[in-house]
Amino acid sequence: MAGKSKIEWTESTWNPVTGCTKISAGCLNCYAERLAIRLKAMGQRNYQNGFELTLHERMLDYPLKLKTPQIIFVNSMSDLFHEKIPIEYILKVFDVMKRAHWHRFQVLTKRADRLSELSPILNWTSNIWMGVTVENADVMYRINHLRQTNANVKFLSVEPLIGPLPDLDLSGIDWVIVGGESGPSARPMEKQWVTDIKDVCLEYNVPFFFKQWGGINKKKAGRLLDGRIWDEVPIIDTKKQETAGNILAL
Repeated sequence: MAGKSKIEWTESTWNPVTGCTKISAGCLNCYAERLAIRLKAMGQRNYQNGFELTLHERMLDYPLKLKTPQIIFVNSMSDLFHEKIPIEYILKVFDVMKRAHWHRFQVLTKRADRLSELSPILNWTSNIWMGVTVENADVMYRINHLRQTNANVKFLSVEPLIGPLPDLDLSGIDWVIVGGESGPSARPMEKQWVTDIKDVCLEYNVPFFFKQWGGINKKKAGRLLDGRIWDEVPIIDTKKQETAGNILAL
């Protein structure tokens, strides 16, 4: 349910909700679904419902127990803005993030329409980073929904990248993560799609993070792009909690 993460762009995960439903092409080979089914088979208490949407209220206060500041990916096994999650519960999650002000929280959704709808009633403290998944051109509208929110830091998770993103507009965006799909049914990602996005990031001076090439053996494929590792993230002023420029590593 929570703990250290192997995801390159975060440090740990927190899952006050598990389970989800597919809404776009990027969901086809969902890693969280595969993992949830495996955890259920292992008898893991929190996955007794498999990948069926489940609220875990007892997990809400988990970040408050972690006294060492961490970067926490919220709901790595679900989507906080799923239409079946009550607004009241989403508000509880945001309240915990506010109270656990020493952590940095990364929230990611594919349900950008509900995100923008609820944004006015959410407490966007400076330690909450908000992102949307953009896997191909069909869902680029999610970026506009993200721009409409009051989040202090806005980012794109372009993973799994399964198509080009032509005419990408990064105005108002603070960070871009790109990665190929991995696993037994991974769809291919073309290098040109990646370099086009990287070039737009350079044009807009937006930090670019290349997570992986993916494929059946993602470790073998590695993370090198044009001969280097791209680990850029927004620079954070810990006193003012503002973003500016690029750095090369978390």
